[in-house]
Amino acid sequence: MRAAALALLAGSILLAGCGGGSKSASPTTTAVPAPTTTAPVRTVTTQPVTRPAEPKATVITIRIKDGKPVGGIARATAKKGELVDLVVHSDVADEVHLHGYDLHQDVEAGGTARIRFPATIQGVFEAELENRKLQILELKVT
Repeated sequence: MRAAALALLAGSILLAGCGGGSKSASPTTTAVPAPTTTAPVRTVTTQPVTRPAEPKATVITIRIKDGKPVGGIARATAKKGELVDLVVHSDVADEVHLHGYDLHQDVEAGGTARIRFPATIQGVFEAELENRKLQILELKVT
């Protein structure tokens, strides 16, 4: 009997410790603030985009008037490895053809043809209005 009384007493103590009765106790919570971290400030500097300078070219400009080169056949010299820019302003439609390099560019009446190339072959070359079989340039590459 003594064991039963002890068991009853232990149960009562347990119920009393839980708050017992119909009152329910709200658990108490303490809000813990989230840890704050400070990210390092990163300074970004911007610079304008620069493109590499285009290599300088020897520009040969020829003007075609009444279907013929103004001032006659142009004569020009370029060094091997140099960039050459052949610019033909024409009042007639045709094809500008640089022989030896075998470069072609159509030109419309009142338009401009541009042939840009590296002078990689030494020698003397002619450019002509192909359909008219008219020489407009003698180019010497040394």
